[in-house]
Amino acid sequence: MSKHRTKFDNFTYAIKQLKNGVSMFSAENDLLRDGLIQRFEFTFELAWKTLKVCFEDEGLLGINSPKSVLREAFSTGLLDDDKLWLEMLNDRNSTSHIYSESLAIEICNKIIEKYADAFESLASKIRIRYFE
Repeated sequence: MSKHRTKFDNFTYAIKQLKNGVSMFSAENDLLRDGLIQRFEFTFELAWKTLKVCFEDEGLLGINSPKSVLREAFSTGLLDDDKLWLEMLNDRNSTSHIYSESLAIEICNKIIEKYADAFESLASKIRIRYFE
């Protein structure tokens, strides 16, 4: 199995787990809230790393940061909404370095309302471009 296929399979599994977390979410339950954020962080990491491996397999080397990978994905049409993905990157960085209950609830709402769907859209585009 190719390296980008393995990454992609891990990414799609992470999306499934994130969606499961979304279905169980309760703002009043801090464990469920923290679990959803952890799944978001993991899914975001797999999203950009899957893109990076796909680009490397195409011969595109030297894009090693999430922001540079996202820029390349915008330019190739794999991502549509650059503002949304940069917002996701900022939220992912925020959850890793500081903790505030109000910020956690705000990010969980974004995961539920937009981020989970954005991950699914990206997975669909990767599947079409690289595996069909």
